[in-house]
Amino acid sequence: MTAFLETAGHAGLHPAQPWRKRLIIAGTGLILPLVLIVLWWIASARGWLPEQILPPPNYVYQTARDMIVSGELLYHTGVSLRRVVIGFALGASAGLVLGIAMGLSERVEDYVKPLFLAFAQIPTLGWIPLLMLLVGIEETLKIIIIAKGAIVPMALNTFTGIRGVSPKYLEVGRALRFSRWQTLRLVVLPGAVPAMFTGIRYGLTHSWTSLVGVELLASSEGLGYLLVWGRQMFWLDTVIVAMIAIGLVGFIMDKSLDRTETLIQRWKRQEI
Repeated sequence: MTAFLETAGHAGLHPAQPWRKRLIIAGTGLILPLVLIVLWWIASARGWLPEQILPPPNYVYQTARDMIVSGELLYHTGVSLRRVVIGFALGASAGLVLGIAMGLSERVEDYVKPLFLAFAQIPTLGWIPLLMLLVGIEETLKIIIIAKGAIVPMALNTFTGIRGVSPKYLEVGRALRFSRWQTLRLVVLPGAVPAMFTGIRYGLTHSWTSLVGVELLASSEGLGYLLVWGRQMFWLDTVIVAMIAIGLVGFIMDKSLDRTETLIQRWKRQEI
């Protein structure tokens, strides 16, 4: 088989084009959603559940189209995205600084890490009742909850990445007489980039789910509010549209970060 692939390569035949491989992977990932849609259509067509509980796919599609044309869905999506961008930026920045401090200083780790780990064990939504009493139910509450969702994975992954830098790299820095700042900038941080990106991805995911959770409880705008409003009015089509929008936005954000990380790692390999 190997000889055949080598012969095909010399003959100018490519046994597996990258775009074909990506197309196959994408097609495989669509199988389960398509099966669920078919089952949904069959269940609604045969009346296994009332329309008030399980609206048919064409009805949900029409509702989504109407909400997009009217701008309602885009408006609520924009509100949620604005909140998550602000909260994630604050939480990820704080987590990055805290993770670097714990990673570089054992004294900071000894003093801060035990309390931070205890803080991390409390679910993000568990802070909402206390924060409601302290800051009310306006935007400040939502930003704090979103930031909390980002700070924990960002700090822990940054700490792990810095402590996981190979001692050989540090020895090279000492041999080149790097200063402490040069060692941090040229050796430690580049070596911790993969772990940092993991923290960014998990942090953004937690921020997005935390945002939806807090919007369910205390908001008059956003995708989480659409879920609550649809449930209260018994508009299950609106609920399903909001759920699909939440999933699509989260999926796009995660894939965008994954693509960015791949490009950075490719750049690193080319530099090596």
